[in-house]
Parts: sequence; structure tokens; C-alpha cells
Amino acid sequence: MKTSKWSPLIACVTTILAITVVPYAQSATVRSSGVSGTSSTRWSVQVDQVAPGSLDLAYSFQIAIYENLVDELKKTKQFQLVFREGDHRVSEVPKLLVLKTTVEKYTAGSETRRAVTTVSGATKLTVRSQLLTREGKVVLERTVNGDVRFFGSNLRATHNLARNIAKTLKESSWPDLPEPTATLSVQP
Repeated sequence: MKTSKWSPLIACVTTILAITVVPYAQSATVRSSGVSGTSSTRWSVQVDQVAPGSLDLAYSFQIAIYENLVDELKKTKQFQLVFREGDHRVSEVPKLLVLKTTVEKYTAGSETRRAVTTVSGATKLTVRSQLLTREGKVVLERTVNGDVRFFGSNLRATHNLARNIAKTLKESSWPDLPEPTATLSVQP
């Protein structure tokens, strides 16, 4: 039996390919089978515009809370998808929750007073956040606070509030939610 000078090189390349490709293919198979079950699919959330309640809250604060809330919820990776109010793709999502936020209390602060003294000038926000099913059933309801006490602009309170809402949702235990019922949509 005659061996060529290429035999050791071919054996080496074959071994390297077997070591690198086979474990990758096995892990890809495990990952895809773990996600395919419908029971392991996470819920998605639609964030509704912030309601000012009975307060005269500047529109910039409402939008800042809304935008920061969308960003903070995406960062938690708790929800499969985070939608904005009015997104037409939500009709295609079977497991959807809706987050409604209403401002209950607002104390305007002063950046100048915070810079001069640390005991006054805080901007404070208190909101009621409700997580609802698509049908309107309340899954979770919490009152959350956000403020800026020392340094930062008044709008920094909206970022802190959004972070606190996202943290509250992540740390809260929800009741077992029933699987959504299938809805038929007939398009002409």
C-alpha cells in the first residue's frame, strides 16, 4: 500500500473540519428545537402614548417618557418585540400585551436650584402603569416614581422613570396568562 505525501494534510484538514463543523451543527439544532415550541414564546408589548391624566404636563415630558420607555423595555429583553402605539404589525402578533401609562403627579424642578443646593429643585414624576392583554384584562398595575435630585436636566427624570418602570415590569411576577385565542381576519 502506497501513501501519497498529501495523505497527512488531507487527514489534518478533515479532522479540523470535523471538530469545528459538527459541534456547531449540533448546537444549532438544539437552539432551533428549543425555540420552536409555542409555550416558550415570549409575549410582545405595545407601548401606548403617555396620558397626562388631569395634569398640565408639557408635551415634551410626555414624549420623553414614551421614547425612554420604549428604549428601556427593549434593553430588558423581557419581551420578544416592543411596539409603538399605532404600529400595524401588532395585528399579526398572537401574544401581545399593552402598556398604558398615566401621569398621576408631577413636581416641576429647577436645574439652577439643584446646581446651587442639593436639597431643593428636584423634578419628580409619579405614574400609574398598567399592563393589559389585548382584550383589556389588567395583568399588572403599579405606581412608579422617577425623579432627578442632584445633577441633570429636568428631562432626566423621564429617563429615570422609564428605567424604573422597565425594572418594575421585569421584577414583577405575572399570573399565568392563557394562550391568546386565534383571531381570523378576513381581508377583501
